[in-house]
Amino acid sequence: MPNKLKIFNTYTREVEEFRPIKDGEITIYCCGPTVYNFQHIGNFKSFINEDIIIRSLRYIDYKVEHVMNITDVGHLTGDNDEGEDKMAVAMRREGKKSYEIADYYTDIFFKDWDALNLLRPNTVCRASEHIEEMINLIKKIEANGFSYTANGNVYFDVSKFKNYGKLAKLDLSKLKAGSRVEIDKDKKNHQDFVLWFTRSKFTNQELQWDSPWGKGYPGWHIECSAMSMKYLGEKFDIHCGGIDHVPIHHTNEIAQSEAATGKAWVNYWMHMEFLCVDNEKMSKSSGGFITLSELIEMGFRPEDYRMFLLSGHYRQQLNFSKNALENAKRNIDKLRTQYFKLKSESTNKKNISEKYVEEFKAGILNDINTPQALASMWKMLSDDELDADVKLGTLLNFDLVFGFGIKDWKEETIDDKEAINLLEKRNKAREDKNWEESDRLRDELIQMGYKIEDSNGSSKLVKI
Repeated sequence: MPNKLKIFNTYTREVEEFRPIKDGEITIYCCGPTVYNFQHIGNFKSFINEDIIIRSLRYIDYKVEHVMNITDVGHLTGDNDEGEDKMAVAMRREGKKSYEIADYYTDIFFKDWDALNLLRPNTVCRASEHIEEMINLIKKIEANGFSYTANGNVYFDVSKFKNYGKLAKLDLSKLKAGSRVEIDKDKKNHQDFVLWFTRSKFTNQELQWDSPWGKGYPGWHIECSAMSMKYLGEKFDIHCGGIDHVPIHHTNEIAQSEAATGKAWVNYWMHMEFLCVDNEKMSKSSGGFITLSELIEMGFRPEDYRMFLLSGHYRQQLNFSKNALENAKRNIDKLRTQYFKLKSESTNKKNISEKYVEEFKAGILNDINTPQALASMWKMLSDDELDADVKLGTLLNFDLVFGFGIKDWKEETIDDKEAINLLEKRNKAREDKNWEESDRLRDELIQMGYKIEDSNGSSKLVKI
């Protein structure tokens, strides 16, 4: 049986012992990208944090069914019905059809996804391919008396749903019209939200479908409810997403889902905190976002960024800086050096240290505490009582959660002819027992950014 896991449930604001609906199995839905632009490294903070969560759940012996959506219609520039469809914005910006834009940015998204060594979801569902499911869910909401139609649009009536706003701890009596959303004259209550848009609004929308309420397209919030229920059922274990989804998107998802089914929808809500730049959330609207390809152009590897994120808890805001990434890069370089050293010394027995596995697992069970798990890894690697086989086996075991892809790492070839020449001279000085000259050459190499690793009678250069 899986170990006892404790996670922070946003819905209750408490750390709770996790109890799955079905023993040994977990159903989990994660909000995916809106594919109208590049996904920046702030977006990927959420995706990587969620990847670590899913890897952790599998590490502690759960069978995990992971579903993620791709939003290619209905997501407006404002999260609560204001502004225009983000795909329409991209169409105007790039002069392309919406499906061309969606295909292009989805392809780039998954290239970055794979470069960051994220596990592919069991199911990836595209919003535009699930319109029938959305219409059927809206019909259920309508039949249960939770919606109304005004000027052609179908709205969810929040006054009919008793616990609306519980996830975000909203006090509707204290919220005034216009304080959170634009005033929509067709809404009965200013917190109501659109389930289905018709030609009465956004008539320039390219993607439209026939529906019982007229030709139109879905509101953003209904998409996740319909697709998660299709693949995971009317009740599932965990819903993940960015912390910014709490006050509107996830709040509305809960209301419409439970209004449709008449029962509790999701047991645990896990939210990822922001990546910040100068203490402000990294976002596309601010224009100051960085993509993975730009990070690589700056001299960093995808695993450097993973290490940076692992140094903080998924519920902790992290402030992006080049210095912070440089520190993560140094840690990855250190890990690479130790890995290849252990690999050269190993006899391929691949044993593991039960002591350190239990210590590592304690961090995972503690609300997926990656800083605690990383500390266990470094402690294990510095333990002189463990041999190379045990260290290597344990490290690869830990990487099932960290996801650095260590077993696929290749040694970097050093083609610095001057450094190679100095190494050969240094080795000759050692053969001649000229220790003073050997030390001088070693120090010169250090000044050039290299250190020497001596193992099994051979020497090699490693970048510092």
